[in-house]
Amino acid sequence: MTSTISWIDDITMTELERNPYLVYERLRAESPLAYVPVLGSYVASTADICRSIATSPDFEAVITKAGGRTFGHPAVIGVNGPIHDDLRSMVDPALQPQEVDRWIDDLVRPIARRYLSEFEDAGRAELVGGYCEPVSVRALGDLLGLKSVSSDKLREWFHKLSRSFTNAGVDENGEFTNPEGFDEADAAKEEIRSIVDPLIDNWIVNPDDSAISHWLHDGMPDGQTRDRDYIYPTLYVYLLGAMQEPGHAMGSTLVGLFTRPDQLEQVIDEPALIPRAISEGMRWTSPIWSATARISTKDVEIAGVELPEGSVVLLSYGSANHDHTVYDRPSEYDITRPPLPHLAFGAGNHACAGIYFANQVCRIGLEELLETIPNIERDTSSDVEFWGWGFRGPTALHANWEV
Repeated sequence: MTSTISWIDDITMTELERNPYLVYERLRAESPLAYVPVLGSYVASTADICRSIATSPDFEAVITKAGGRTFGHPAVIGVNGPIHDDLRSMVDPALQPQEVDRWIDDLVRPIARRYLSEFEDAGRAELVGGYCEPVSVRALGDLLGLKSVSSDKLREWFHKLSRSFTNAGVDENGEFTNPEGFDEADAAKEEIRSIVDPLIDNWIVNPDDSAISHWLHDGMPDGQTRDRDYIYPTLYVYLLGAMQEPGHAMGSTLVGLFTRPDQLEQVIDEPALIPRAISEGMRWTSPIWSATARISTKDVEIAGVELPEGSVVLLSYGSANHDHTVYDRPSEYDITRPPLPHLAFGAGNHACAGIYFANQVCRIGLEELLETIPNIERDTSSDVEFWGWGFRGPTALHANWEV
């Protein structure tokens, strides 16, 4: 299948990974719902179309082809009906705001302070790898019950899973153009199981308050647990998306604030502005940029495009969050813009389960960083590069300060 506009046929994975904004700006203007051959699916690029499809009864969740190859079945992001209901009943309780408020401060603040203590007296740091990602993965790892797994190993897992999930390029026959791109994630999943299987063996007979233990037991008849093969695909989802999102949201928010020194100063002086800064950071560079999909359950027309039953549509929330019809100057980071809703966490019944958790991890991480190092500045001798079209964030962020 080809698109109806010739330049779309020439889109490459490389340009999407480096900078999807140029392609998606043109898509929004010329073909906001378009078939993109390199992705092997339709792409929705505007806020209105993304939201309409995400909430439409004519579409169900489906995992992308590369996502299915990475996670397996049943992953919570790609199932519907009773299985989706059960998986959400498994993961949702620990992530409800009232529950998160009970333990989030005690969980995240010591982690943030520990990582800050490693570099606060150095006068310089690379903040993505040295702070944002470690705080994010450690917080979720501890919540899941993976305290014995190092933060470096957790980061390694989520990067490998991320590269696999976004290894989406296909040829004219729908075959992956880089099948070897899944190898490192396959190895990571083997390692994950070798570490988590013994923990599951223990949790089956000795349940505790860790999230995975609750996944095994909650809602099950006495003496029964969910099968580990049933929960592993959703665990892989967590080890990618749930670990990636808070860390890269923190990093993107900091990059955005560094582009607006006056706003950075405002946030430092008034920490109550941090949640607003984070919300703008997630809109400006959505961590989960274009990683969710829907499939039409019948022939349907959307935005003038006839979609046959079974059409897969990628919901490009990062593009929707730059929609000029919704946001003024969307490519600029600006905490003073009207607080319009964004789609960084999706919409509909498959909206991200960890919305509140992710925001609180970001909030505490930035509170601790900016209180400890209020004179922080970006090191302008190093450029900031962002990477990714499915998941997106800064690859590194160098900063310095006077000690």
